[in-house]
Amino acid sequence: MKIIFTDTTGTNLEQPKPASKLVPDWYKNMESYLDGIKKPDGSGITSGTIKRCMPVFDAITVGYIIESPADVWVSLRDGIQYFEWADHSLIEFHPIEQAPTHPQRNPHAYAKWINPWAIRTPKGYSTLFVQPFHRESVFTILPGIVDTDQYLAPVNFPFVVNDPNFEGLIPKGTAIAQVIPFKRESWDMKIGSEKDLQQIKSVSNKLRSKFFDRYKSMFWTKKEYR
Repeated sequence: MKIIFTDTTGTNLEQPKPASKLVPDWYKNMESYLDGIKKPDGSGITSGTIKRCMPVFDAITVGYIIESPADVWVSLRDGIQYFEWADHSLIEFHPIEQAPTHPQRNPHAYAKWINPWAIRTPKGYSTLFVQPFHRESVFTILPGIVDTDQYLAPVNFPFVVNDPNFEGLIPKGTAIAQVIPFKRESWDMKIGSEKDLQQIKSVSNKLRSKFFDRYKSMFWTKKEYR
């Protein structure tokens, strides 16, 4: 499958990257096992850290990352956060009245990253835009889904600064959005039967047969985003 990112500004911006190319330092630098020793911990499980958790790895490396193309300086004046940037089209604003009761609202307005990248996915595929997973950030974008097989214009990213008293630099190259394409399908919910419960127990029993990398070696499937 192909996902196409098109720079609508023509200014040769830093290109989006597969999330696997931008794994955060805290994760890369962490030991896979406590004290660097691969062994059981005496209670039937192992000394593995979060770095051995494939669901976390998959979340960190899923999709693509769009980075901020310029520095942004946040200052506080009379209790209101102000934003300054070199690029005149980097940030716009939504009035707070557009979402006054959103759980992640700021008290005055919603800032919005202006995304220069138009995204196109194959027919039947949409894109989920979320705050980059497991990455430290002073802000959080409001997640959204767009049918990028039909809507071909750039998608912008409203955000809130996590600390309303924050002042300082959001540097160029900060990860501002994780871009995750997915196939649109219809789903029907049902409640599991006794047969489903027995299959779950079978999986649990299988997991108990190994100390290390149980999920990875028995159930995990590699995902690729290039």
